[in-house]
Amino acid sequence: MHDTLDYFAEEPVHRSYHHDKLTFGLLYAFSENFVLPLSHDEVVHGKGSIFARMPGDEWQKFANLRLYYSFMVAYPGKKLMFMGSEFGQVREWNHDVSLDWYLLEQPGHAGVRQLVRDLNRLYRDMPALYEVDFDSQGFEWIDCSDNRQGVISFQRRARDSSDIVVVVCNMTPVPRKDYRIGAPQAGDYVELLNSDADCYGGSGVGNLGQVRTDPVSAHGHEQSLRLNLPPLATLILKPA
Repeated sequence: MHDTLDYFAEEPVHRSYHHDKLTFGLLYAFSENFVLPLSHDEVVHGKGSIFARMPGDEWQKFANLRLYYSFMVAYPGKKLMFMGSEFGQVREWNHDVSLDWYLLEQPGHAGVRQLVRDLNRLYRDMPALYEVDFDSQGFEWIDCSDNRQGVISFQRRARDSSDIVVVVCNMTPVPRKDYRIGAPQAGDYVELLNSDADCYGGSGVGNLGQVRTDPVSAHGHEQSLRLNLPPLATLILKPA
């Protein structure tokens, strides 16, 4: 959690030099039981809110926040989010006053709340995201080495190893057209979640809800997906 917060605090232009902060935890994730807390301790004592730590202008702050939350939910381990973070509270938490609920009148904050709601539903409905959290059988990198373009991709698996989801994160504000990743199986893939969707306040770049594999090998797989990666966004896909 500390590594990823440090990573996301970096301006995207510098993130290629800190790529290991996204990947290092997987070296020991399955010798421990991970909890991924964006907890009370991270939004008090001068640290600021999670939203305030995101770099860039207001649009990039919201995009980074949505990207980060989606990445966290897809990552192995149990999740925790402290009050106010679910709608992107701007100021540091203060136990003497109420949360800034009025922010939900603004589209960006309402979009973050909608994303968190949809992530919770997706997590509940997709066994691949939670059934095998503490074993390497539930996780496999597709590509963790593309620090130059700031993209990581991996798959999560349920106890039934054929039940999978594919996760792709673009950590830069540059859309990536026709970005190819290896696909664990052939066929159509449904875009379950796109953190850059219009309904969350994003730019709406994506794959029109579905994409089909090509018989082109990539990343050790015989089939691959050619994706349009939105800026500062996470895609979660599942074989149809």
